Amino acid sequence: MNAPIGRVFALVVLLLATVIAFTTYWSVFAAGDLRDNVANRRPLLEAQRVQRGEIRTVDGDLIAVSEPEGTGGREIFVRSYPEGELFGHPVGYDFVDRGRAGIERSENDVLVGRNNEFATIFEQLEGRTQEGSDLTVTLDGAAQRLATQGLAGRAGSVVAIEPATGAVRAMVSLPGYDPNQVRDQFGELNDARGSPLFNRATQSSYAPGSTMKIVTAAAALDSGEFEPDSIVNGNSPKEISGVELNNFGDASFGDITLTTALTRSVNTAWAEVAVDLGADTLLEYMDRFGFNAKPPLDYPADQMLASGIYEKGRLITDGDKIDIGRVAIGQERLAVTPLQMAMVAATVANGGELAQPTFLQEITDVDGRVTDQLEPQIERRVISAESAAELTTMMANVVREGTGTAAALAGVEVAGKTGTAEVNVEQNINQPWFIGFAPVQNPQIAVAVTIERSAGTGGAIAAPIARDVMAELLR
Repeated sequence: MNAPIGRVFALVVLLLATVIAFTTYWSVFAAGDLRDNVANRRPLLEAQRVQRGEIRTVDGDLIAVSEPEGTGGREIFVRSYPEGELFGHPVGYDFVDRGRAGIERSENDVLVGRNNEFATIFEQLEGRTQEGSDLTVTLDGAAQRLATQGLAGRAGSVVAIEPATGAVRAMVSLPGYDPNQVRDQFGELNDARGSPLFNRATQSSYAPGSTMKIVTAAAALDSGEFEPDSIVNGNSPKEISGVELNNFGDASFGDITLTTALTRSVNTAWAEVAVDLGADTLLEYMDRFGFNAKPPLDYPADQMLASGIYEKGRLITDGDKIDIGRVAIGQERLAVTPLQMAMVAATVANGGELAQPTFLQEITDVDGRVTDQLEPQIERRVISAESAAELTTMMANVVREGTGTAAALAGVEVAGKTGTAEVNVEQNINQPWFIGFAPVQNPQIAVAVTIERSAGTGGAIAAPIARDVMAELLR
């Protein structure tokens, strides 16, 4: 073989090897990523011929079903949502022209029967039609309705989580949307006032106000630097990081215990606690609670936002660039999601352990066999059980005699914390919050409630919604 022919032969072999390598990569190693890409319509077209599994709530509401359209060899299945707007945000949608969102996307393999590849292969060999598995989600229909009614058409969000299991029992975001309208009215929904397609529970960027004091208190207690009876100063105004800071209503409290500082939500005391702890310590505990990372929820990653301190759209984790005193009380450039704050409350309720939040209650295949079910996963220990118990007692005092009395339940002790982030002081526009859990002695449910741009306080308008949702889920 002469040299020119040899070089041509080598080039052909190289090109052939490259084609084989890339074909192997895309068809084997990257097949899942390619299939799940929202811009790839081929899986959607194929999925139309599969009878997608039903989705039901834990209390039996049918919230997603596939209905046949066409006849003979042209029969396809189209998704329908019997409860309409009520579960729009958590459940999402699935339409060939619009793609997928929410649980419909995160649990797609289950719903089209692709979660067991070996079974799918055998079904194809036997000539059986591929069918999806049915999914029971952790959402409670009654609690979802009550939370929606509580917001009363106001923009905002409610998230309720079982502390020990991570089961998401309610997730409401208003304005909402009816998934049935996505197929034909996506453009209108996308451009609608109030951004109804935007899930405020997982994608929002709200100032948390004084609910952030729970994270600060956890760091103070768990670090060993403070105890519930430690004396702190609540004078107002007080200089923090070179700038004057005031308490709500400019109230001045003098020397008080750490418990009283939480009960009365004393800004200056908690800001000074954070300065004493140092930025590194508070930032470490924020990381432990799940800040600075997207929540570990079985939900599309691009529909979730990491909570933390933002500047120009980027998270800041450098303590030297942060006013840690104001971070400690929910100010500065801190932006959080209701899901994250529900996780904070649930972690304290669960003895200091963060259970991985989940929507998966149970999967049932076409033969009626349960193939998977909720198995609680502990993400990490955030604070010690002793610190969690101390903080629970302090939070119970907030509801018993502090700013959160509107969250109290007859015969059931509630722990909680209010928050009222001032959005526009001159116009009296706030971001009211409440986070908490119940019962104190054996926590069964944790909740976070927030309302956008309201004239009210967290104790006045967010706490009653949390109370009603907790009462419903404790029945």
